[in-house]
Amino acid sequence: MSKILIVEDEESIADLEKDYLELSGFEVEIENTGDIGLKRAMSEEYDLLILDLMLPGVDGFEICRQVRENKNTPIIMVSAKKDDIDKIRGLGLGADDYMTKPFSPSEMVARVKAHLARYERLMNSSHQENEIIEIRGLKIDKTARRVWVNGEEKNFTTKEFDLLTFLAQNPNHVYTKEELFHQIWDMESVGDIATVTVHVKKIREKIEYDTAKPQYIETIWGVGYRFKV
Repeated sequence: MSKILIVEDEESIADLEKDYLELSGFEVEIENTGDIGLKRAMSEEYDLLILDLMLPGVDGFEICRQVRENKNTPIIMVSAKKDDIDKIRGLGLGADDYMTKPFSPSEMVARVKAHLARYERLMNSSHQENEIIEIRGLKIDKTARRVWVNGEEKNFTTKEFDLLTFLAQNPNHVYTKEELFHQIWDMESVGDIATVTVHVKKIREKIEYDTAKPQYIETIWGVGYRFKV
């Protein structure tokens, strides 16, 4: 269950927000002063913060600034002030959204759900490990699209990288030039399979110790190419 902190000095508004959020399955806590709200936001773990702009003690801008310096928690700022300058300042300090009073509680719930879903996607994405292929000193980072040979990074064009990766992912399989052209260039080969030969030559120059005796991409005469493991 996602945990939300509302920092709002108007108790009736805070209670209404809490009721709607709890009906949507969220755990909600309220603070009515900025200084205590800031302390709790910094010391406790919340999945999202809803900050009123005008607060006794410490205003919403300062809470947003301090929280954002230390945490990536989604922040929705709320204010009766409609001036664009306040919205620009709040977003500039790192707020994820800005709502102007009065607003529909159901709209607030929808925005809360959207920001929590977005944050979860970002966190899951950042936690995913890069997909790596490593074969005898050759390292291919599919996620970052980078290639190293014995620890030295090599620069590859888009199609060179795609061709090398495809072959490395399908080792010991012999592919004709026509098959490779169709696979990498995503079109039927019409008298242009020499493109494959040229790209294989360039790849070998970057990854092979001796291009005359390749240890990775082997030519199968009369057929095509095979990646050796």
